[in-house]
Amino acid sequence: MELYRLSGNKSGGVCIKCRHNTAGRNCHYCREGYYRDSSKQITHRKACKACNCNLHARRCVFNRELYLLSGHSSGGVCIRCKHQTAGRFCHYCREGFYRDPTKHLTDRRACKACGCHPVGALGKTCNQTTGQCPCKDGVTGLTCNRCAKGYIQSKSPIAPCIKPLVTLTPDGFIDTTTKTTCEKCKKKRRRINARKFCKRDFAIQAHILMMERIGDWIRYTINLLGMYKRDPRQTRRGETYIWVRFKDFKCKCPKFRKGRRYLIVGRHRKKHQRPGYVADRKTIVIRWRDRWQRRLRRFMKHERRGHCNSSGRGKRKRN
Repeated sequence: MELYRLSGNKSGGVCIKCRHNTAGRNCHYCREGYYRDSSKQITHRKACKACNCNLHARRCVFNRELYLLSGHSSGGVCIRCKHQTAGRFCHYCREGFYRDPTKHLTDRRACKACGCHPVGALGKTCNQTTGQCPCKDGVTGLTCNRCAKGYIQSKSPIAPCIKPLVTLTPDGFIDTTTKTTCEKCKKKRRRINARKFCKRDFAIQAHILMMERIGDWIRYTINLLGMYKRDPRQTRRGETYIWVRFKDFKCKCPKFRKGRRYLIVGRHRKKHQRPGYVADRKTIVIRWRDRWQRRLRRFMKHERRGHCNSSGRGKRKRN
């Protein structure tokens, strides 16, 4: 009676036991778990098609473009896939999860978390078929949780597994111990003023991209974002390298982290013929801050006016 009044005394009927997977007062839409085939009238017995969501979603919608591409066979797209699944049919695992081969695709536990180790892995995602996480150099295991053969664990989160440093003992035997006596980096190396700027050969802003070990050196690939001193060895911005001796790397002096930007002020080493720069305990390495721009421009102007030469750069002891 209420529906009759709401319709303006025109209709008050309510259909019961709708068939052909329809629902609603007049059986005018598809029930949950089915989608409407827009190529057919709702009165057609095959107007509602079952969603193929592998029991991971309750609803789906019709996509006409997919329907045409499939040769008029399927146009349903599942929405709000659950149980860590994704895809048109909720048929694969979402990023950060992989398929458990012991479970059926329709099982709510078919997708397992990658569980990549926060230090040993390069990221949180894994191969969605095998579950293998991408490991850092020298790291192995499905979740990158242990060192590979020939590597030992270090205290560095950047290179958690390293090859032992080979040295000779006084008796001539090979010693593979990794004990290194480290001194704390001096805090003054983290400060910059006009005098230090004048005494150095280069001053750059660098973005750390990646790191690898080459012999007794650690080579950082960097994106050179800015140069604040005239340097005949490096005339343009772009990708280059920073080299750090392995013993200094182990002592975190200097300390670099992948993905961060740094102000690096130092000297060229005559004996070092590799492309790029060398950073050691005497190199000034400071986490980049945009406020440094103004101070560096002031130092550059100071140098252009010849004040660096008059400050007795050559007379001072090099440090």
